[in-house]
Amino acid sequence: MARKNAKPPITQADLAARLQIKGLRVDRATISKIETGYREVSDIEAAAISEALGVSISWLFGEGGKG
Repeated sequence: MARKNAKPPITQADLAARLQIKGLRVDRATISKIETGYREVSDIEAAAISEALGVSISWLFGEGGKG
């Protein structure tokens, strides 16, 4: 997982803050729901998450590559 493998690791709260700066209305609980598969992700959210984590969208969806 890109969030946990980052150096230093990015917390759910940190990721939520990065996404909020990009104009998305998410909080730590939302990140948790996304990571556990309880909540789906829109295309806009996927693009913002990939940018915030420094990985490609295809990597987020498990399509291989390093990011």
